[in-house]
Amino acid sequence: MGADRPTPDRGSAGWRWFWRIGYRFVRLADPLIRSVMRWLPRFQPRAADLVVVGRRSGRPRRVLVTLLTVGDRWFVGHPNETAPWTRSLEAARVGELTLRNGRSVRVRAVRLWGGPEREAVIRATWSQQPFPVNVAYALARHDVRRVGVYYRLLELPESAAADTTDLSEGR
Repeated sequence: MGADRPTPDRGSAGWRWFWRIGYRFVRLADPLIRSVMRWLPRFQPRAADLVVVGRRSGRPRRVLVTLLTVGDRWFVGHPNETAPWTRSLEAARVGELTLRNGRSVRVRAVRLWGGPEREAVIRATWSQQPFPVNVAYALARHDVRRVGVYYRLLELPESAAADTTDLSEGR
């Protein structure tokens, strides 16, 4: 519980509406998007599958994410407050990331509450998200800074992959 955690903010109603509609479309088009990505791997080179145990159901939930990189670190996030997958990731604190090359990696998620690292990740979305999503992120940057939810992903060693004890930042 760091002092740098922002107070809850609902963000702009217009952007909230925009992101909800956009991500609903992505969920509906997910099979088509995955098919295009399989046949045209350059379509989204940063795409990865993130599997997280559902916080309510206890079942694995799969979501297509853009794996952002800043330096040699991996990040994922959502621009519009929390989403079901971010709430599940927050609860589970671990997940499995399947990279474009087929390699699966167990990861620990550390939420970024503020500071220069989070700002660098938000700026990275402008160049690392596919067009036209990158343009929307750039236009919504003030709102994304206020309400976006971002995580640093840390690769778990094989021996620690099953250990899910207290994985929150600073512990």
